[in-house]
Amino acid sequence: VTKEVDSTSKEAKSFLKQQEKWQSAAPAAFPTVSGVKRPSGMSSLLGKIGSKKQKMSTLEKSKLDWENFKEEEGIVEELAIHNRGKDGYIERKAFLERVDHRQFEIERDIRLSRMKP
Repeated sequence: VTKEVDSTSKEAKSFLKQQEKWQSAAPAAFPTVSGVKRPSGMSSLLGKIGSKKQKMSTLEKSKLDWENFKEEEGIVEELAIHNRGKDGYIERKAFLERVDHRQFEIERDIRLSRMKP
């Protein structure tokens, strides 16, 4: 899966920094201490080619698809605005949860008051 981003974006800069760190750490991964063999030649190349690639989980794939859809449709800002404040989805879910919990407490108190006499 490839993702195109602007070269000046935060994501692109962080990716480039990560690549630089990975490349600078690569020589240190194979110490030259006597008695330790460094991979070289055909076996090294075949090992790199034959290594298994990581599979993408369903959750990662769904997240990637959702991010691509938001970018294609141009709804990133609209979603950010909509999810803020009292009109946001998360705020509505929290409100409904508080109401449900309060209703449960009221019903519990009524049940307990009927049981005592």
